[in-house]
Amino acid sequence: MRLRQSLLWFFLVMILCLGSLTTVIVARAQTNTSVPLKVGFLFVGPISDWGWSYAQNQGRLFVESTLGNKVQTIFAENIPENSEAERIMEKMIAQGAKVIFATSYAYLEPLLRVAARHPDVKFMQQSRFETRSNVGTFFNFHYQVMYIFGTVAGQMTKTSKVGFIAARPCPPLLQAINSFALGVHAVNPKAQVKLVWTNNWIDPPTEAEAARGLIDTGVDVLGFDQSSPLTIVKTAESRGVYVGACYTDVHQFAPKYWLTGAQFVWGPFYVKTIQSILNNTWKSSINIYDLSSGNVKLSPFGPAVPKKIQQAALALRDKIQQHQFIVFQGPITDTFGKQRLAPGKAPDAKWLANMDFLVAGVQGSIPTK
Repeated sequence: MRLRQSLLWFFLVMILCLGSLTTVIVARAQTNTSVPLKVGFLFVGPISDWGWSYAQNQGRLFVESTLGNKVQTIFAENIPENSEAERIMEKMIAQGAKVIFATSYAYLEPLLRVAARHPDVKFMQQSRFETRSNVGTFFNFHYQVMYIFGTVAGQMTKTSKVGFIAARPCPPLLQAINSFALGVHAVNPKAQVKLVWTNNWIDPPTEAEAARGLIDTGVDVLGFDQSSPLTIVKTAESRGVYVGACYTDVHQFAPKYWLTGAQFVWGPFYVKTIQSILNNTWKSSINIYDLSSGNVKLSPFGPAVPKKIQQAALALRDKIQQHQFIVFQGPITDTFGKQRLAPGKAPDAKWLANMDFLVAGVQGSIPTK
């Protein structure tokens, strides 16, 4: 009888000990299990556009390859800048997203409404100045590269007629148009810079029509700021007109007539931002990157660009990177003769972010909303 009682107590003690051990093991397993940070990306166009959204998506892929299982990214493409963007952001948050990158200019207004409802989610808005405690912004000032491209275009034109096709009027595009025109006129003061708007980020039929229309007026060099470069680059190549592009290097689509352009590199910035969130060091801020940062680059030159012009462009790039040359150095005058920046004055980020005019020498106007 006593032996049975002793055995019973022994087994009870063993069960209790095993139970405690099991509890410890489970607790440790739960502690060591890390849940990846879910990060959402909104793209205004298709990620196959070889331009704006393509460059952004390359940054997203860089995040995945660099941070591995620390993050999980989700994305939505072809999202318009209206209530649909708000709906998509809410959907991403419902799926567990704690960080959202809104990668188009007019996403800000719907983003601010969503951010107010979700203070625990971090938002990063592109190309705008407005922030909140959980909203930061980021800029790539590609206008510096567009100025360099303008100097190349101004030297390559034989007709002294240069065209520019632009999407929607907003400060980043006005910076690109104006800096391009200033670059053209710096090397070719007599050149005409003809501006045409499509009023859409991506609109292949309108883009093709705009390119053909400019070429028919004698334009022999095309620059542009559209989300996708494909239509304009291919049209220029087929018509024997020099061309350069924004956002990505697409020389393969214009093997004879490609010049150069601006190229975005988003991956390192995205990784830096996400890592700060993982480290709990993120703070709302305005992040501005120029040519010296490596986030925006001068694309490789096409074979049509003479070595002398290439060397001059690279020397100018180096000066801008070293802050020895300022693109929008005053005096800056608009197409109506109004002085927008005093002589000798350099622009600050706010002046650039609020640009709402065309510089003198641009043949065109800003569409009214």
